Amino acid sequence: MTPEKSSIRRRGIYLLPNLFTTGALFSGFYAITSAMEGRFETAAISIFVAMILDGLDGRVARLTNTQSEFGAQYDSLSDMVSFGAAPALVMYLWSFTSLGKLGLFAAFVHMAGGALRLARFNTQLTSADKRYFQGLPSPAAAAILAGFIWISLEHNYPAELFKYIGIALTLSTGLLMVSNFRYSSFKEIDLKGKVPFFVAIAIMLAIAFIMAQPETMLFLLFLAYAISGPVVTLIMRRRRLQGRKS
Repeated sequence: MTPEKSSIRRRGIYLLPNLFTTGALFSGFYAITSAMEGRFETAAISIFVAMILDGLDGRVARLTNTQSEFGAQYDSLSDMVSFGAAPALVMYLWSFTSLGKLGLFAAFVHMAGGALRLARFNTQLTSADKRYFQGLPSPAAAAILAGFIWISLEHNYPAELFKYIGIALTLSTGLLMVSNFRYSSFKEIDLKGKVPFFVAIAIMLAIAFIMAQPETMLFLLFLAYAISGPVVTLIMRRRRLQGRKS
């Protein structure tokens, strides 16, 4: 056996982190199939499950030192399905079918925004400031749409009544993903370090609030995060201008 053939046979992929990525991919796929069957609450929850699994795969890869180029590309493809195509299709099937071309356009803007966001993110991995994301992260954009659907179903709001709000949200998430607004990545937070006791209490209370009304709290949290991008960017630009004048 030649060395070249031996090296080819030894090539493989890391199983553990890619299992989480596959789970996230399946959750996005399941959200689409659930929406096709009219089970929109299940579809919305599946998108949030995909978010959890997507957040775990990278952390597991770093903890176990199993990062790979294959894993990074597989994660992006999974994100495209779970946070680009799935939310757009679920929103369209839930509320946009009666709007004709306008509904198709809004759903496509979100999906295309997710694809462009992921492509730009992959090309800036080595050069971007790790403290910030450029543009709204696709999981957060998907969470806004999934949370909106979940709230409406939980409170029995008719889809027809809020379809134009849904259009506005879907267009906004798509455009925010390809914007130049800066969003905090929260990577500077040291989860291994010690914190004051009141911080632990505050975290427990926050978890309790979210668990009490998950659909409302998750939607509001991610909506606030989406709004924070333009606010943070404007504040930073104002500080730069003031610094130049002084």
